[in-house]
Amino acid sequence: MTFFRLLHLLAVLVWVGGMFFAYVVLRPAAVDILQPPERLRLWDNVFHRFFKWVWGAIGTILATGLYMIYQYGGMAHVASYIHVMLLLGLVMMGIYIYVFFGCYVKFNLHVTKESWKEAGAILGKIRKLIGLNLALGLVTVCVAVLGKLWG
Repeated sequence: MTFFRLLHLLAVLVWVGGMFFAYVVLRPAAVDILQPPERLRLWDNVFHRFFKWVWGAIGTILATGLYMIYQYGGMAHVASYIHVMLLLGLVMMGIYIYVFFGCYVKFNLHVTKESWKEAGAILGKIRKLIGLNLALGLVTVCVAVLGKLWG
């Protein structure tokens, strides 16, 4: 069980930590020093690399989380904070899937065609959704830690 908890935690760190870095560190730095075309190309490259890791993280989080729930006897036998964590995680996954298929695919096409205005508009939408997912991820971590402490 410890191994699955560790894998679960590492996958969460990759996903939530990556969003934190991108949102709080990379984005402001890119705005400060890059012009829109270069900034949009940078984000296209960043997303291309990061989203591969997120797909792996999501698969790992889902597989290890569901396995641990199974080991405890199913949803009827786990604490209520586990239910909250699962719900928040599924919402985050839904938002990510929308970001990827509903936004990033179009963003990538606009960057490839050098349609900067359209790419910039989509990047703004992605930024808001990643901000939302980052907030949900931090709340989920708080639920995990506090739920475990409070039983």
